[in-house]
Amino acid sequence: MLDHHKPSRPIIRQLDEAAINRIAAGEVVERPASAVKELVENALDAGAKRIAVDFADGGKTLIRVTDDGCGMSAEDLPLALSRHATSKIDGTDLLDIRSFGFRGEALPSLGAVGRLTITSHAGGGGHAITVNGGRIEGVRPASARPGTVVELRDLFHATPARLKFMRSDRAEAQAIAEVIRRLAMAEPTVGFTLTDTGTERVVFRADPQPGDFFDALHGRLSSILGADFAGNALRLDAEREGLRLSGYAALPTYSRGSAVAQYLFVNGRPVLDRMLIGALRAAYMDVLSRDRHPAAVLMLTCDPQLVDVNVHPAKSEVRFRDPAAARALIVTGIRHALAGAGHRASTTVAAETIEAIRPEAPRVYQMDQASLARATTWQAPLGFAEAPSARMEPDLPADGPLGAARAQLHGNYIIAQTERGMVIVDQHAAHERLVYERLKAQRDAAGVAAQALLIPEIVETPDAAALLEIADDLSRLGLTIESFGHGAIAVRETPAILGQVDAAALLRDIADELATGDSTTLQARMDAILSRMSCHGSVRSGRAMRAEEMNALLREMEATPLSGQCNHGRPTYVELKLHDIERLFGRR
Repeated sequence: MLDHHKPSRPIIRQLDEAAINRIAAGEVVERPASAVKELVENALDAGAKRIAVDFADGGKTLIRVTDDGCGMSAEDLPLALSRHATSKIDGTDLLDIRSFGFRGEALPSLGAVGRLTITSHAGGGGHAITVNGGRIEGVRPASARPGTVVELRDLFHATPARLKFMRSDRAEAQAIAEVIRRLAMAEPTVGFTLTDTGTERVVFRADPQPGDFFDALHGRLSSILGADFAGNALRLDAEREGLRLSGYAALPTYSRGSAVAQYLFVNGRPVLDRMLIGALRAAYMDVLSRDRHPAAVLMLTCDPQLVDVNVHPAKSEVRFRDPAAARALIVTGIRHALAGAGHRASTTVAAETIEAIRPEAPRVYQMDQASLARATTWQAPLGFAEAPSARMEPDLPADGPLGAARAQLHGNYIIAQTERGMVIVDQHAAHERLVYERLKAQRDAAGVAAQALLIPEIVETPDAAALLEIADDLSRLGLTIESFGHGAIAVRETPAILGQVDAAALLRDIADELATGDSTTLQARMDAILSRMSCHGSVRSGRAMRAEEMNALLREMEATPLSGQCNHGRPTYVELKLHDIERLFGRR
C-alpha cells in the first residue's frame, strides 16, 4: 500500500572532500586498467622516455608506474593530491588542451579509493607522500632516482562494493595490457615495459624506436601488431582543412573477421569514436565484403581548438568542430593510399596458400626402408635428362609483375610465369574488378556509355517501384528503365561495357543491393550498384581464353589500382616465389 503521507523536506548538504573524491573516482577509475591509463599518461606528460608498469592480481592489489620524467618537488606533491590542481592547463582556455591529462582528478581519486604513495625526484632530492583512503600524510624525504614512482595498492579497498564488479584477474590483466599497447602505439619513441609481479613475467615490452615518426611508428607496429601487419600496411600522410592524417592502413586482402585491429588516435590520445570508425569502414567499402573488417592505425592531429577532448572524464570520446572534414580526410586519405598500391595483394595470401597445399610428411614404416633405399638409386631413362626444359617464349616476356600466361586450368585459373616464380589468377574475380573500375571511370568522366536494345526487355519484378525511384541515377550508370505497367519494367538501354546481359538478373542484383546494402550516401549506393553490374560483364568461369587474352588481362591488372582484390575483398591472384615452390617439394 502506498504511503500518501507528505515526505519531509530533503536537506541540502555539502559533501566532504573524501566523498567528493570517491564519486570522482567512480567516473575516472572504472577498473585497474583505468588507473594504469591515468598514471601512464601522467608519465608521458612529464616527458618520460622509459616507463615501467608493474601489477599484481590483475591490478587489484598492486599497480606501480615508474618513469624517468621531470619529477615533482616536495612542494608539488601535496598539490598533486588536491582535486583540480594541475600543471597541464591554466584554466583560461579549456579548448587549448595539449596534454593527456588536464582535469587534475586522477591522483586524488586514486588516493580516495586505494593506498597511494608517490615518490619523486625533481633535482632537489627525493621526497614521498602517502594517501590512504583519502587521508593524506605529510611529505617526507625519500631515496629516489630522477623521475617519479607512483604505487597504488589495494585499489577500491575504501569502496569494497566496487570490488564485486571487478572481473577475473586474467581479464583485468588483459585490459591493462591493451591500455599499454595503445599508448605504446601513440608514443613509438618511448620505451614501455609491463610486468606481472605475481609471476615475474614480462607481459609486454616495447623498446624506443629510432628514426623519424613514420619509421618509428612502423617499427613499433611491427612489434605490437606483428610483421604481417607491418609488411602489408600502407603509409598514410594526408592533410586537409587544418587536419592531418598519418599512420598505416592494411591492404584489403589483409582483413580481419572482427574490428580487433583498428586503433584510432586524436592528437596522440587513444580514442573510441563511432564517427571515425564509420569513416574507416567507408574508406574500405569498395574493396571489402560486409563480413570483413579493415586493419588500421589512424592518427589525426590538429590544432587543439578544432577538437574538444573535454567531453567525458575518461577522455576516450572527442568532438570535432567540423566532423565532416575529419571523416572526409580519413576516407580520401585511405582510398588514395589503396589506389597507389596498384595491383598489390597481401603477402599473407601466399603464406596461406602454401599452408593450404603443403603436403604432410609421409610416414615411413620399417618394412619400407629397404624399398626406400632402392628408390633413391633410381636412374632416369635414357634421354630423359636431355629433354628440353621449359623456356620463356620470346614473345611472352615475364618481366611484368604478374608475368606471362602459360596455361588456363579448370576454365578459371590463369597460370603465369614470372621472373622469380609463378602467379595464379582467378580470371573472373580479376576481370570483375577491372570492369568495375572502368565503369566508375566512365561515370566520373561523362556517364557510363549505354547501348540501346533493339527490342526492350520486359522484366516483371516485385521490386519495380524501388527500382523506378532511382531510374534517373541508373540512367547515369548506363541503365535506362521505364515503367511497363504494374510490377513490370521495360529495360531500354544497358551499359555498353557489359556486352550482352541478362536484364532480369541484373535488375534482381540491383534490387538486392537496395534492400540489403548498408550504403548511406548516394555515391556509395551508386558504387555498390556498379559493383553488382560489373559481375555481369566479367569473364565467366569456365570460358576458355586465348594466350593473348590472358596476357592482356594480366597487363590491365598491373595498370589498374585496387586490382589485387575483387569487389568483395578476396584476392584476385596468388603469387608463389620460386623458393616457396621449392619448399613444397622439400628442396629448402
